[in-house]
Amino acid sequence: MDLLAHLEAYVATADEVSFSRAADRLGIAQPLLSRRVRTLEEHFGGALFDRSRRRIAPTELGVLLLPYARDVLDRAQRLRQAARSAGRSRMRAVGVPADCAPAGLARAIRAGTEHGITLGMRELPPGERRSGLADGSLGYALVRTAPEQAGYVAPLGLASAPEPDGPEGGPVRRAVHLEELRPRRRTGERTAPPVLLLLAEDQVDCFQDRLARAAARAGLPEGRVRPAGPAATALAETLAGRASLLCAEPFARRHGAHWTPLADRALHRGYDVCAAPGGHGTEGVPDWLAAPLAAAVGAVPPGRGGPGPGAAAEDATARLAARG
Repeated sequence: MDLLAHLEAYVATADEVSFSRAADRLGIAQPLLSRRVRTLEEHFGGALFDRSRRRIAPTELGVLLLPYARDVLDRAQRLRQAARSAGRSRMRAVGVPADCAPAGLARAIRAGTEHGITLGMRELPPGERRSGLADGSLGYALVRTAPEQAGYVAPLGLASAPEPDGPEGGPVRRAVHLEELRPRRRTGERTAPPVLLLLAEDQVDCFQDRLARAAARAGLPEGRVRPAGPAATALAETLAGRASLLCAEPFARRHGAHWTPLADRALHRGYDVCAAPGGHGTEGVPDWLAAPLAAAVGAVPPGRGGPGPGAAAEDATARLAARG
């Protein structure tokens, strides 16, 4: 039994005090309306209308149940309206790295509000961001890709325990080469630099393969580079001087760590801001969303905010490093 349709027949008949007028109101044939009322009476175990007189009238049971029937129909109508409103509203889940700057994400959320879209930020590892786009659980996502092919590039560097300012009063910004991380001999003893930790954001095959090849060419001992556990633990180890952390500059600065950029541009993070294919009515990524999301991970379009003079000359080196 379609309970809502039967309740509509019952309420309409009670309002119109006539089967024929109730059928006209609902746009159905009178025999169909009469059958629905009789089915409802069988369901409730008693007559809802007194048909013995020329003009029908609700029975005591009919009068008793009428307010409840109206309430059910009213709630069903509100439910339909809420569903239609939700369908019309534009809500998007956005997959982002765990080390995004909250202020940058806030700018993206505000931009979405200005454009009539509610954005929900979801911190996910790189693989889950890709799969979320594929299965439609995400509307947009920051996706890792090779830096030489990416729409946005985030320079990576080494975070370490805070150091004194450089000679000019500012933090030291000279780019570091992986060769400089080899163990050194001091006063007859071989000292090894702290281990280099990788956040979950950099534990992706394409990046780890590049880093392993670059580390081998630089002569770093095996085991020098290790995956980090939780970000908070990795930061604690870094700030205590027991490790170095591979990360983007905004992440290091937010937590009070010293940061030195990597000279090898092939080891920088590449990002594309992607939209889910097809569903959700998503058609590409709007410019007002892509830039704030990229900025939240410290990424900029290629050629902006890079290592500076000589960057063009490093492109060939970066391409060779990418090939191993």
